Amino acid sequence: MNLNEKDIFKRRFYSKIIFLSIIILIYTISSIISGFQNGMAFSSIPAGIFWLLQKFIPTQNALQYFPEIMDSAIKTVLLAITSTTVSATFALFLAIIGSNSTGINIFTKITTKVIASFFRNIPIVAWALILVFSFKQSQFTGFLALFLITFGYLTRAFSETIDDVAGDVIEALKSVGASYFQIVFCGVIPSVSSQLLSWLLFFIETGVRESTLIGILTGTGIGFTFSLYYKSFRYDAAGLVILIVTVIVIGIELLSNKLRKEMM
Repeated sequence: MNLNEKDIFKRRFYSKIIFLSIIILIYTISSIISGFQNGMAFSSIPAGIFWLLQKFIPTQNALQYFPEIMDSAIKTVLLAITSTTVSATFALFLAIIGSNSTGINIFTKITTKVIASFFRNIPIVAWALILVFSFKQSQFTGFLALFLITFGYLTRAFSETIDDVAGDVIEALKSVGASYFQIVFCGVIPSVSSQLLSWLLFFIETGVRESTLIGILTGTGIGFTFSLYYKSFRYDAAGLVILIVTVIVIGIELLSNKLRKEMM
């Protein structure tokens, strides 16, 4: 090993030490300012885990709530599918007129990016709270919260997919004199359909997870059922809710991954 290689390894080692020291310093300062007590927090972990396992294990008595929980779970899944599908329809339209490849003009491109960024960067919890005050607790409120956040993400995802995948197709169709609508409907959409469906499945999967939290805030679906059992100290039933949600999410994820692999 020559001198230059030794110097390189030393610099890398010192860089890692400096980086780690900075992280530790930032963590320490943040803990002091926020009043976070590390010792108390970490020492309470075993007791918290023990309480969780003791209270949230579903019991025989919790099985009587199974039909009610499944009814809420099915509604939650359907809500996620509906909101994601509707948002994908609007997102596709906005992505087409706003992407760099198929955008109508600079105004539509900038407007699309601003709209997508606005809806995407407001947290879903904030959307839920805002909409609860406006529309009260209802299924429609949960639908809107999921729709708005998904719309923002899908608009960006669809737009970037069109730019990445359909560029060659667009150039080829332009060279033979195809019109704008022919380029979009005969070239762009068919060439990116599998990627768009992949994104749609991914956000349905994500929507099921998020709709649980949304339900707690909007008083709907499986989230509301969990909140009801938890607040009434029926922890075994709340544990059954968690178990069912976990199984549903894993099942949807496995199905979604399988479908995406077949489409790609």
